[in-house]
Amino acid sequence: MKLAVEISDAADLAPKDGAGACNPFVEVEFDGHKQRTPTKPADRSPYWNHTLLFDVRDPDPARLASLPPVDVSVHHDRSLHDHHAAAPTLSSAASAYPPPPSPLPPPTPSSSATRSRSAASSPASPATSPCASTSSLTTMLHLPPPPPSPVPVPVPANQQQQLPPEPVASATNGDPVRSVFATASEDPDQPAFPSGKPPESASNSAAAAAAESKGKTSHESRVFRSVPAASEQRRFTLHAVASPPPPPGQTVVMPRPAGPGPAPAPPGSAYGLVETKPPLPAKMGPRAAVAAAAKIASTYDMVEPMSYLYVSVVKARDLPTMDITGALDPYVEVKLGNFKGVTRHLEKNPNPVWRQVFSFSREHLQANQLEVVVKDKDVLKDDFVGRVVFDMSDVPQRVPPDSPLAPQWYRLADSSGEKLRHGEIMLAVWIGTQADEAFPDALHSDAHSVSLEGLASTRSKVYYSPKLIYLKVVAISAQDLVPADKGRPLAPCIVKIQLGGQTRRTRPQGSANPVWNEEFMFVAADPFDEPLVVTVEERVAAGRDEPVGRVIMPVAAPYVPRNDLAKSVEAKWFSLSRALTADEAAAEATSKGKSSFASKIHLRLSLETAYHVLDESTHYSSDLQPAAKKLRKGAIGILELGILVGADADGAEHGGARWNEQYTWEVFDLCTVVTVAVFDNCQLQAGGGGDAKDQRIGKVRVRLSTLETDRVYTHLYPLMALTPSGLKKTGELHLAVRFTCTAWANMLAMYGKPLLPKMHYTNPISVLQVDYLRFQAMQMVANRLGRAEPPLRREVVEYMLDVDSHMFSLRRSKANFYRVTSLFAGAVAAARWLDGICKWKNPLTTILVHVLFLILVCYPELILPTVFLYLFVIGAWNYRRRPRKPAHMDTVVSHAELAHPDELDEEFDTFPTSKPGDVVRMRYDRLRSVAGRVQTVVGDLATQGERAQSLLSWRDPRATAIFVVLSLLLALVLYVTPFQVVAVVPGLYLLRHPRFRSKQPSLPFNFYKRLPAKSDVML
Repeated sequence: MKLAVEISDAADLAPKDGAGACNPFVEVEFDGHKQRTPTKPADRSPYWNHTLLFDVRDPDPARLASLPPVDVSVHHDRSLHDHHAAAPTLSSAASAYPPPPSPLPPPTPSSSATRSRSAASSPASPATSPCASTSSLTTMLHLPPPPPSPVPVPVPANQQQQLPPEPVASATNGDPVRSVFATASEDPDQPAFPSGKPPESASNSAAAAAAESKGKTSHESRVFRSVPAASEQRRFTLHAVASPPPPPGQTVVMPRPAGPGPAPAPPGSAYGLVETKPPLPAKMGPRAAVAAAAKIASTYDMVEPMSYLYVSVVKARDLPTMDITGALDPYVEVKLGNFKGVTRHLEKNPNPVWRQVFSFSREHLQANQLEVVVKDKDVLKDDFVGRVVFDMSDVPQRVPPDSPLAPQWYRLADSSGEKLRHGEIMLAVWIGTQADEAFPDALHSDAHSVSLEGLASTRSKVYYSPKLIYLKVVAISAQDLVPADKGRPLAPCIVKIQLGGQTRRTRPQGSANPVWNEEFMFVAADPFDEPLVVTVEERVAAGRDEPVGRVIMPVAAPYVPRNDLAKSVEAKWFSLSRALTADEAAAEATSKGKSSFASKIHLRLSLETAYHVLDESTHYSSDLQPAAKKLRKGAIGILELGILVGADADGAEHGGARWNEQYTWEVFDLCTVVTVAVFDNCQLQAGGGGDAKDQRIGKVRVRLSTLETDRVYTHLYPLMALTPSGLKKTGELHLAVRFTCTAWANMLAMYGKPLLPKMHYTNPISVLQVDYLRFQAMQMVANRLGRAEPPLRREVVEYMLDVDSHMFSLRRSKANFYRVTSLFAGAVAAARWLDGICKWKNPLTTILVHVLFLILVCYPELILPTVFLYLFVIGAWNYRRRPRKPAHMDTVVSHAELAHPDELDEEFDTFPTSKPGDVVRMRYDRLRSVAGRVQTVVGDLATQGERAQSLLSWRDPRATAIFVVLSLLLALVLYVTPFQVVAVVPGLYLLRHPRFRSKQPSLPFNFYKRLPAKSDVML
């Protein structure tokens, strides 16, 4: 049986080195054995996430309460750079006694504060003296589950709630420590964790518990590419909820009394952004000299350094034979503690070449020796050939950009350590980080248990989107067309233009020399694999077109020129052929010669590289550059993105979601948006070629213009999935983002330049054509990335490009409507304020407004400066309330939480619909009612506008005559009246006191309401 002690993190440790920092490490003592964590240099809030394992001598569950205490101490390491410091004074100890299983449900664990105990405290007093500073230490203790009871006694639910809490853990020495003990769940269908998975950090103890429960030793090797198989027994965990009465001289934190339940959270509160402070090298202070030396010596400063042991098995030579036949089928086992990596075996080869790299995470290492064993593959039992043993303390460390470590020849030894006369193996062993060039291709000890075919889907890859270019085809005219059947006259002809799966047609023209003058746009991907096919067809009957001739040409120079400078391209005449393929067309042209007669078509072809091919919405596009390299702008900065860890909906880290990978892009426009999506890889067991689709987990968008320059943003972004059953929080994604500007002048000048290339404004593409081209571009990107290895599946590309954003959604329509109404909130607030001024609700404010109004009337040149000064004051006042966090997916704005289930079911319906007729009828009626309200609002707006038009239309002759006469009188009065008087009289009239007001509508309002509109002439 094993006892696992997980050291998570600490906070607010006291400074010890005289420079405001300390070098903390944790030492744990249990049953006479001591183990310690690595030292975190110059870090007062360290993060270890380290697991220590201890052997339990007596595994009897009935004697768990008699186990010796677990002492956890935090010390300052003076050996790094502080040689004159006194003995470490920061020390926090805690003792925990394992209890019997508790029947209560597991509460949410929380960190507890630990204080160093005063040496002068009385043993009889339960209080401790306060320290100069309060520190917190987070630990977790695990034990394997005891065997289930042979005769379970069911307890009614009402009696379970009345059971008193059993003692689970006790804190001694005045230092309460968060403790977690493993117990068996009474309900096999109810996991102890909400997510159904134990924490990742206890994977070693879970494996030991599984081996113990099966009667095996905990040192049994596990073969990887894999973590323990999914069939092994899971370890369930219950959290500590109470403590037994403490001995004298100890302090216990009592639980809070039960009070009224918490108030319901407002919408969107569960999907907020959480700022974090991970120990990233980019966020270390300038005084951390030792920490600066320990950071990754490359550009990987936006992720946490992860240390790995790399073993490169290159080849072997002169291996001794083990079989009677003299044949040898060698393979290599790399063993380190409970982990084992195996190479492929090579049949009948005494000089094999493997060239495979294995990596072991140092967080899970509990052994001091690395063993590389060469074995002979056999039917019954594999034979031992030889081995090489390395001491972990002698393994060198390598940090990029150091050169790769050269492999060396090592002579094999037998099981007793004696060197063999024959047999050598070439190895390279070193300790590196995830920045090592061997990391992407290495077989990792914590990878998923997958087949060799699916192993490629677990490795990090960079996919480049294909270069897309618009192809413009203008069908001008044709000459000397001959019908396909010479026995009948020529029918109306059309031009069908085809590029891959894109097909466009012109309008029919009934002539032997037709003229079309129609322009079409296509999306082509470089390199251009598919030819352009232009076919002239005659429409013989409805739905029946017969080809007259066609032109097949490659989409490349000199056939199709590139138009980089938006100039007019010269049109060309092409001879029509009746061939069906490019080879047939070339053979026909060779046989006929250049002087043969043929029908011709006049075309203008060009590759419009001055455009940017839109494959995603311009509202959150990741690229806005034109296709031509000569027209692209220079970079204005660099974006660095660190993908740290992933957590489930309850905040627990996923077992395989610790990435710690960093990516860098050049930034050409501040308005670009970075999209980070998380998927459930369903291709692992299928080997990458199955029909299972990768499931969406969530998406995060980061707009670069909302980021401050040179600031490292570290946040937990909520991942959400909108399903027909409602909104679901699927987890959290820990990201580190930093934008660094390299050209300040160009960055500021970017705000005055158009968003898209100039060609989109000088020769714009119609909205309908842009939507069609965007769909075709998405199809082309999905096809090209699907041909990579491993392929990027279509559902991933569609989710990243957000192709279904144009589909109708009642939820999204409501959200957009409320977005529009919120735009008028400022105007409505100003109108209410003005109404309060006119009604003298606050006399002092009204008098001040009168004074300001008279000043502006007397000095009209102050109006514009006053307006802009007011805008400056508002902006300066709002600076202190500026957003501190980057924007993320807002569930309130999206109306995702309050959406009706039927609305979501309609949103996720297929097109065309797959629902029964009664559901479609109900939704159609609902859509009619909503459209009826929209129709009424639009009609009211049209009525008000038509009344304004009727002032001078003489439709109501008396109203128009009154308006014309009043206009003449006002013109004469305004000619002789100064402007100040004209402005003061209406202004004072509007600001008059309420006692001079009437509750009846005003005269101009009554006059306007009586004007006619066209609503009375509509059917």
